[in-house]
Amino acid sequence: MRLAESHDHVVLVDIDEPKANEVTATLNKSMETREQNQENERFTYVVCDITDPTQVADLARKVFILDGDVLTLVNNAGATYSPSLQRTTPEIWKRETALNVDAPFLIFPAFADSLKRTSGSIVNIASVNGLAVFGNPAYSAAKAGLIHFTRSIAVEYAKFGVRANAIAPGTVRTNVWQDRVAANPHVFEEVMQWYPLKRTVDPVDVANAVSFLSNKELAAAITGSGLGSFGRVEILA
Repeated sequence: MRLAESHDHVVLVDIDEPKANEVTATLNKSMETREQNQENERFTYVVCDITDPTQVADLARKVFILDGDVLTLVNNAGATYSPSLQRTTPEIWKRETALNVDAPFLIFPAFADSLKRTSGSIVNIASVNGLAVFGNPAYSAAKAGLIHFTRSIAVEYAKFGVRANAIAPGTVRTNVWQDRVAANPHVFEEVMQWYPLKRTVDPVDVANAVSFLSNKELAAAITGSGLGSFGRVEILA
Protein backbone atom coordinates (compact mmCIF):
# COMPACT_ATOMS: atom_id res chain seq x y z
CA MET A 1 0.00 0.00 0.00
CA ARG A 2 2.83 2.41 0.82
CA LEU A 3 4.41 1.88 -2.60
CA ALA A 4 1.12 2.73 -4.31
CA GLU A 5 1.42 6.22 -2.82
CA SER A 6 4.48 6.89 -4.98
CA HIS A 7 4.00 4.45 -7.87
CA ASP A 8 1.18 4.27 -10.42
CA HIS A 9 1.00 0.49 -10.40
CA VAL A 10 2.32 -2.25 -8.11
CA VAL A 11 2.77 -5.85 -9.28
CA LEU A 12 2.74 -8.51 -6.56
CA VAL A 13 4.51 -11.81 -7.21
CA ASP A 14 3.76 -15.05 -5.37
CA ILE A 15 3.84 -18.77 -5.96
CA ASP A 16 0.46 -19.14 -4.21
CA GLU A 17 -2.21 -17.93 -6.64
CA PRO A 18 -5.21 -18.02 -4.26
CA LYS A 19 -3.31 -15.97 -1.68
CA ALA A 20 -1.99 -13.55 -4.31
CA ASN A 21 -5.50 -13.05 -5.66
CA GLU A 22 -6.89 -12.48 -2.16
CA VAL A 23 -4.23 -9.94 -1.17
CA THR A 24 -4.46 -8.09 -4.49
CA ALA A 25 -8.24 -7.80 -4.21
CA THR A 26 -7.95 -6.51 -0.64
CA LEU A 27 -5.37 -3.89 -1.62
CA ASN A 28 -7.40 -2.71 -4.60
CA LYS A 29 -10.50 -2.42 -2.43
CA SER A 30 -8.60 -0.39 0.15
CA MET A 31 -7.21 1.87 -2.55
CA GLU A 32 -10.67 2.44 -4.01
CA THR A 33 -11.88 3.55 -0.58
CA ARG A 34 -8.94 5.91 -0.14
CA GLU A 35 -9.46 7.40 -3.60
CA GLN A 36 -13.13 8.18 -2.96
CA ASN A 37 -14.48 4.93 -4.36
CA GLN A 38 -13.14 5.54 -7.85
CA GLU A 39 -12.42 2.24 -9.56
CA ASN A 40 -8.70 2.12 -10.17
CA GLU A 41 -6.90 -1.19 -9.93
CA ARG A 42 -3.47 -0.10 -8.76
CA PHE A 43 -2.41 -3.64 -7.84
CA THR A 44 -1.96 -6.70 -10.05
CA TYR A 45 -0.39 -10.07 -9.34
CA VAL A 46 1.69 -12.54 -11.31
CA VAL A 47 2.16 -16.15 -10.21
CA CYS A 48 5.79 -17.25 -10.30
CA ASP A 49 8.22 -19.64 -8.67
CA ILE A 50 11.10 -17.20 -8.33
CA THR A 51 13.61 -20.02 -7.87
CA ASP A 52 12.92 -21.19 -11.44
CA PRO A 53 14.92 -19.26 -14.10
CA THR A 54 12.36 -20.00 -16.82
CA GLN A 55 9.48 -18.70 -14.71
CA VAL A 56 11.48 -15.60 -13.75
CA ALA A 57 12.08 -14.79 -17.42
CA ASP A 58 8.35 -15.22 -18.06
CA LEU A 59 7.60 -13.00 -15.05
CA ALA A 60 9.69 -10.20 -16.53
CA ARG A 61 7.90 -10.48 -19.88
CA LYS A 62 4.50 -10.26 -18.19
CA VAL A 63 5.52 -7.25 -16.09
CA PHE A 64 6.86 -5.39 -19.13
CA ILE A 65 3.59 -6.06 -20.97
CA LEU A 66 1.60 -4.78 -17.99
CA ASP A 67 3.65 -1.73 -17.11
CA GLY A 68 6.57 -1.18 -19.42
CA ASP A 69 9.73 -0.27 -17.55
CA VAL A 70 10.12 -0.80 -13.81
CA LEU A 71 10.92 1.96 -11.31
CA THR A 72 11.33 -0.14 -8.17
CA LEU A 73 12.16 -3.80 -7.59
CA VAL A 74 11.56 -5.22 -4.11
CA ASN A 75 12.81 -8.71 -3.26
CA ASN A 76 10.74 -9.66 -0.24
CA ALA A 77 10.33 -13.45 -0.43
CA GLY A 78 12.03 -15.48 2.26
CA ALA A 79 11.66 -18.47 4.55
CA THR A 80 13.63 -20.70 6.89
CA TYR A 81 13.12 -24.33 7.85
CA SER A 82 15.97 -25.40 10.13
CA PRO A 83 16.93 -23.63 13.38
CA SER A 84 20.31 -25.30 13.91
CA LEU A 85 23.34 -26.40 11.91
CA GLN A 86 23.01 -29.97 13.19
CA ARG A 87 19.51 -30.20 11.76
CA THR A 88 20.40 -28.60 8.43
CA THR A 89 20.58 -31.21 5.68
CA PRO A 90 22.06 -30.52 2.22
CA GLU A 91 18.50 -30.45 0.87
CA ILE A 92 17.42 -27.82 3.42
CA TRP A 93 20.53 -25.76 2.71
CA LYS A 94 19.81 -25.76 -1.03
CA ARG A 95 16.14 -24.97 -0.48
CA GLU A 96 16.85 -22.00 1.80
CA THR A 97 19.65 -20.51 -0.28
CA ALA A 98 17.59 -20.97 -3.45
CA LEU A 99 14.80 -18.77 -2.10
CA ASN A 100 16.72 -16.29 0.04
CA VAL A 101 19.70 -15.40 -2.15
CA ASP A 102 19.61 -17.28 -5.47
CA ALA A 103 16.15 -15.95 -6.36
CA PRO A 104 17.13 -12.27 -6.04
CA PHE A 105 20.18 -13.08 -8.18
CA LEU A 106 17.89 -14.57 -10.86
CA ILE A 107 15.41 -11.71 -10.70
CA PHE A 108 17.85 -8.80 -10.91
CA PRO A 109 19.26 -9.47 -14.41
CA ALA A 110 15.73 -10.01 -15.72
CA PHE A 111 14.93 -6.40 -14.79
CA ALA A 112 18.39 -4.80 -14.91
CA ASP A 113 18.06 -3.16 -18.34
CA SER A 114 14.67 -1.75 -17.40
CA LEU A 115 16.04 -0.34 -14.14
CA LYS A 116 18.92 1.25 -16.06
CA ARG A 117 16.45 3.02 -18.34
CA THR A 118 14.50 4.42 -15.38
CA SER A 119 17.46 4.97 -13.03
CA GLY A 120 15.43 2.77 -10.74
CA SER A 121 15.82 1.36 -7.26
CA ILE A 122 16.23 -2.13 -5.81
CA VAL A 123 15.29 -2.86 -2.22
CA ASN A 124 16.23 -6.30 -0.92
CA ILE A 125 14.70 -7.51 2.33
CA ALA A 126 17.53 -9.23 4.19
CA SER A 127 17.56 -9.98 7.93
CA VAL A 128 19.43 -9.26 11.13
CA ASN A 129 20.47 -12.91 10.76
CA GLY A 130 22.71 -11.74 7.95
CA LEU A 131 24.56 -9.47 10.39
CA ALA A 132 25.01 -11.70 13.44
CA VAL A 133 24.42 -15.27 14.61
CA PHE A 134 20.88 -15.99 15.79
CA GLY A 135 20.47 -19.58 14.57
CA ASN A 136 18.93 -20.67 11.26
CA PRO A 137 22.37 -21.05 9.61
CA ALA A 138 21.32 -21.59 5.99
CA TYR A 139 18.90 -18.67 6.13
CA SER A 140 21.53 -16.51 7.85
CA ALA A 141 24.22 -17.31 5.30
CA ALA A 142 21.80 -16.56 2.48
CA LYS A 143 20.76 -13.22 3.98
CA ALA A 144 24.40 -12.26 4.52
CA GLY A 145 24.98 -13.08 0.87
CA LEU A 146 21.96 -10.98 -0.11
CA ILE A 147 23.37 -7.97 1.73
CA HIS A 148 26.69 -8.29 -0.10
CA PHE A 149 24.93 -8.90 -3.43
CA THR A 150 23.02 -5.66 -2.85
CA ARG A 151 26.28 -3.79 -2.35
CA SER A 152 27.69 -5.30 -5.54
CA ILE A 153 24.71 -4.02 -7.51
CA ALA A 154 25.11 -0.60 -5.90
CA VAL A 155 28.76 -0.35 -6.94
CA GLU A 156 28.47 -1.77 -10.46
CA TYR A 157 25.22 -0.06 -11.47
CA ALA A 158 25.73 3.37 -9.89
CA LYS A 159 26.98 4.67 -13.24
CA PHE A 160 23.49 4.03 -14.62
CA GLY A 161 21.81 5.89 -11.78
CA VAL A 162 20.51 2.63 -10.30
CA ARG A 163 20.38 2.49 -6.50
CA ALA A 164 20.38 -0.73 -4.46
CA ASN A 165 19.79 -1.01 -0.72
CA ALA A 166 19.00 -3.75 1.77
CA ILE A 167 16.83 -3.76 4.87
CA ALA A 168 17.76 -6.11 7.71
CA PRO A 169 14.81 -6.30 10.11
CA GLY A 170 14.83 -8.30 13.30
CA THR A 171 11.66 -9.74 14.81
CA VAL A 172 8.68 -8.72 12.66
CA ARG A 173 5.15 -9.42 13.86
CA THR A 174 4.12 -11.47 10.85
CA ASN A 175 1.91 -14.56 10.83
CA VAL A 176 5.00 -16.75 11.29
CA TRP A 177 5.75 -15.13 14.63
CA GLN A 178 2.10 -15.11 15.64
CA ASP A 179 2.11 -18.87 15.14
CA ARG A 180 5.01 -19.10 17.58
CA VAL A 181 2.93 -17.30 20.18
CA ALA A 182 0.55 -20.25 20.19
CA ALA A 183 3.43 -22.49 21.25
CA ASN A 184 4.98 -19.95 23.61
CA PRO A 185 2.79 -17.04 24.75
CA HIS A 186 5.87 -15.27 26.16
CA VAL A 187 7.96 -15.39 22.98
CA PHE A 188 7.79 -11.63 22.35
CA GLU A 189 8.72 -10.87 25.95
CA GLU A 190 11.74 -13.14 25.62
CA VAL A 191 13.07 -11.56 22.42
CA MET A 192 12.58 -8.06 23.79
CA GLN A 193 15.89 -8.37 25.64
CA TRP A 194 17.63 -7.94 22.29
CA TYR A 195 15.95 -4.60 21.60
CA PRO A 196 17.06 -1.42 23.40
CA LEU A 197 13.92 0.31 22.11
CA LYS A 198 11.87 -2.41 23.81
CA ARG A 199 9.68 -2.94 20.77
CA THR A 200 9.64 -5.38 17.91
CA VAL A 201 8.83 -4.47 14.34
CA ASP A 202 5.45 -4.26 12.66
CA PRO A 203 5.20 -4.96 8.91
CA VAL A 204 4.32 -1.29 8.37
CA ASP A 205 7.76 -0.34 9.72
CA VAL A 206 9.39 -2.36 6.96
CA ALA A 207 6.96 -0.95 4.39
CA ASN A 208 7.88 2.59 5.45
CA ALA A 209 11.57 1.80 5.03
CA VAL A 210 10.96 0.35 1.56
CA SER A 211 8.94 3.42 0.60
CA PHE A 212 11.73 5.72 1.78
CA LEU A 213 14.56 3.86 0.04
CA SER A 214 12.63 3.65 -3.24
CA ASN A 215 11.90 7.39 -3.26
CA LYS A 216 14.06 9.20 -5.82
CA GLU A 217 13.92 12.47 -3.92
CA LEU A 218 14.18 11.42 -0.29
CA ALA A 219 16.81 8.72 -0.84
CA ALA A 220 18.52 10.06 -3.95
CA ALA A 221 22.00 9.83 -2.41
CA ILE A 222 21.52 6.50 -0.63
CA THR A 223 22.84 3.33 -2.23
CA GLY A 224 24.69 0.27 -1.01
CA SER A 225 23.28 0.67 2.48
CA GLY A 226 22.16 -2.11 4.77
CA LEU A 227 19.47 -0.47 6.86
CA GLY A 228 19.96 -2.24 10.18
CA SER A 229 17.39 -3.98 12.27
CA PHE A 230 14.82 -1.71 13.82
CA GLY A 231 15.73 -1.50 17.49
CA ARG A 232 19.40 -2.20 16.69
CA VAL A 233 19.45 -5.77 17.97
CA GLU A 234 22.86 -6.34 16.39
CA ILE A 235 24.66 -3.96 18.78
CA LEU A 236 24.02 -6.50 21.53
CA ALA A 237 25.20 -9.48 19.49
